[in-house]
Amino acid sequence: MARWARPAKVAFVGSHGIRKTTAAHGFASALQRAGRSVEYGREVVRDNPLGINEGATGEAQLWVLVSQIRQELELAPKAEVLVLDRGVMDNFAYYLRACGGADPFAVGPLVERWSATYDLVVRLLPDVGLRSDGVRSTSDAFRDEIEALLDARLPGLVDAARLAEMPASEVGDRTDWWPLAARLAASVGEPLFADGVPRRRISRGRRPAPDPDPPQLAFGEV
Repeated sequence: MARWARPAKVAFVGSHGIRKTTAAHGFASALQRAGRSVEYGREVVRDNPLGINEGATGEAQLWVLVSQIRQELELAPKAEVLVLDRGVMDNFAYYLRACGGADPFAVGPLVERWSATYDLVVRLLPDVGLRSDGVRSTSDAFRDEIEALLDARLPGLVDAARLAEMPASEVGDRTDWWPLAARLAASVGEPLFADGVPRRRISRGRRPAPDPDPPQLAFGEV
């Protein structure tokens, strides 16, 4: 089976509580069904020893940014596609909010350069209510602050050719991920389906026909 010539990287970004994890897993599953090897990068903020949510400091969010980049460096070479639950762009928004809009550690240039390493960035838009998971904030005002920062900063970090947007309410068990998967493959100049994997219809609003013997899906652990 011919592998892609270089690893590709996809980040699902946005504020908290908007189904990014569900989206990242669903997209990764579609790529695996196309015969591509996939690594999954989980949300690093949940391991932050310095605090999260509204009370996070600039140092705490700096830890998240550095940990995000470290994770991507470790995982990207391991598979054809690295699918990420967050990227540096949305973590930068949390950092700016924690620092009152300033950049005391001068990470802006790093974030700008690193943002160029993503082949596809999918921003989920917050049209669903917040639900408590025992970890992330349920404050609508806090989420609105992050979204406002993303509105202002994301267009300058990710060009339109690499940016996709979709409402969070469209993410679920029956989401059609094939158009985005085809867009990713086109962006790296590679075929979506590996040799020997049956082609499935790829069109908006349609799901691929189910496999009579679906593969077992497994994702890399961080």
